Amino acid sequence: MKAFNKIMAGVASLAMLVGVSACGSSGGSGDTASNTASGGTQDVTLTVWAPQEDQTDSNSWLPKMEEAFKQAHPEYNITFKNSVVSEADAGTTVKQDPSAAADVYLFASDQLGTLIDAKAIGQLSDDGLAQVKQQNSDVMIQSVTGEDGEVYGVPFTGNTWFMYYNKSKFTEQDVKSLDTMLEKGKVSYLIGDSWHLPAFYMGDSGASLFGKDSLTASDGLKLGSHAAGITKYLVNMSKNPNYVNGAEGAGLAGMQNGTVDALFSGSWDAAKVKEALGDNYGVAVPPTFTVDGQQLQLTPFAGSKAVGYNPNTDHYEVAAMFAAYLGSTEAQKAHYDMRQIIPSDKSLASDSAIAADPMAKAQIDTVNNASVVQPVISQMADFWKPAESFGKGILNGEVTVDNAAEKTEAWASGYNFK
Repeated sequence: MKAFNKIMAGVASLAMLVGVSACGSSGGSGDTASNTASGGTQDVTLTVWAPQEDQTDSNSWLPKMEEAFKQAHPEYNITFKNSVVSEADAGTTVKQDPSAAADVYLFASDQLGTLIDAKAIGQLSDDGLAQVKQQNSDVMIQSVTGEDGEVYGVPFTGNTWFMYYNKSKFTEQDVKSLDTMLEKGKVSYLIGDSWHLPAFYMGDSGASLFGKDSLTASDGLKLGSHAAGITKYLVNMSKNPNYVNGAEGAGLAGMQNGTVDALFSGSWDAAKVKEALGDNYGVAVPPTFTVDGQQLQLTPFAGSKAVGYNPNTDHYEVAAMFAAYLGSTEAQKAHYDMRQIIPSDKSLASDSAIAADPMAKAQIDTVNNASVVQPVISQMADFWKPAESFGKGILNGEVTVDNAAEKTEAWASGYNFK
């Protein structure tokens, strides 16, 4: 109830921010006078899709946010109809029949290209865009930006990985350097995984994927001047007795049985790692590593989970306003208080509860300072398999120190994105 009361305290000012018509809408008939009830109050029905965990009962996050929104907008008589569709399933479910899909839904940013192609997600209004830009880092904004440069969703949490470590093995200074960690303890990493491997090549290591805007498919994968040296580093790392291949859950299992001292994973493993480490539970931004005499930052992909509205709705103005509300600062804070969903809103990093949560701080700091956007264009689907094969080639000895430059170039040039 405290979280709900805080929501109500800030909702009036938020309503002023997002209470404008949504631009770029198509396919919907809009909010018309025919929907107006007696007394000038407009009848509106909104269908909302969200995960089960957000709507288990009337005290859950989604019903609470809906009640707050209704109280902030007495000009509407809103009926909410909620159904269970997870963020991971939204893109597939919505595109089956956009005209029959939810008016407002939560989705994972890697589905954005599919949703845009299906004409199933609405472009943000000017004020909605201002809200997103005020709240979020560049990476989070990019995660909801389409090929046309327009923004189509309101992020509410980031999706990336960072590092868990055993504080009895590593100091806070140790965990800034992967080189040091590999000397002092067992480090699990997924070299053969295409979501983890690219982190060595991205960021200040010089690589780009689909151009500077991550939206130009013809630019493909361009590797930086350190690429061959990075591959050599990974070959040597894979042979280091302190390296543990984290495939098939081996990293988490090792953390639980005491044979692994550092693990690269995300918020989904926090509870299990914390239980395993107890007072030695440590969390940090991914470290740097040394190649060609330079310190390079390990830079993972980051995406978001966001709220979108369906331009095919009969009430796109209200749907757009409610989508923006679900991604507001107040709603994100309530989401954290109720379900520990780590906010993407930069201003919440200084909230006392969030700042005291090492996992939340690590995710926010990684997203804001040590990540690159995971491209949202459809061609990204063709990136994963060759990257996985290259990583596995390092692990199985196909890629060596001697042929690192040749194999690395073959990996990058082997793509034919269209």
